[in-house]
Amino acid sequence: MEQSNLNPHVRSGAIALDEMLDDIEVPSLEAPDLDVLPDGCKNEAKDLFAPKERKAWKEVQQDEARCDFAPNKVRISYRHPEFGIISLWKKSLYGRTLTDIKSDESMVEFFAENTVKLIRQILGHSLSNGDWCIVTSPKRRHKTRNFASLISASIAEKLAIPFYEDLAECHSKHRVGAVFTFGAEPPKENNIIVYDDFVTTGATMISMRNLLLPLEKNLVFFCSISNKL
Repeated sequence: MEQSNLNPHVRSGAIALDEMLDDIEVPSLEAPDLDVLPDGCKNEAKDLFAPKERKAWKEVQQDEARCDFAPNKVRISYRHPEFGIISLWKKSLYGRTLTDIKSDESMVEFFAENTVKLIRQILGHSLSNGDWCIVTSPKRRHKTRNFASLISASIAEKLAIPFYEDLAECHSKHRVGAVFTFGAEPPKENNIIVYDDFVTTGATMISMRNLLLPLEKNLVFFCSISNKL
């Protein structure tokens, strides 16, 4: 059916849809009552806009960092603009969790053996002058079986260099901005390997550097796992 040209705003030849629209049956759009639940469900009134209670942080499940120990992941990470940290592996999406790694006795030697290979590759013949030692970060939570200390002791034995255990002390529970003090006599060696098992923000290594820098020694920073993708 063609639309009449009586209306000046309607183009010639247009189809009139008035009658067709009248024949369309509009479906019901009634919304169900939100307070009424289907049969069999417990009918409890719930305020959709009520503030949600947060669970305690210990109850919140978070994905723990992992490492798959993939080879050829050696890198220098600059957590601080003035020095780099040489790492052997890096955090991965799959693999063993850090908790699982630290609870495995065999991982101490695994870390030590592979880290010694890296240290020898980087430092080369300079290790033979007998003027090297190794230190690590302070013991905080794990004072009896400290993973980094056990690895450092094994590295020292394999490289035939002294390990100054408990050289650094920390009386703060906070990692970022923590101030370390000497808990023992500073090393006499002119070259110091500063080791940590895991490095995330680099705050611990920065605090170690701040402690050792006034000694005017040569500092080389190594870690086994860079805890960043």
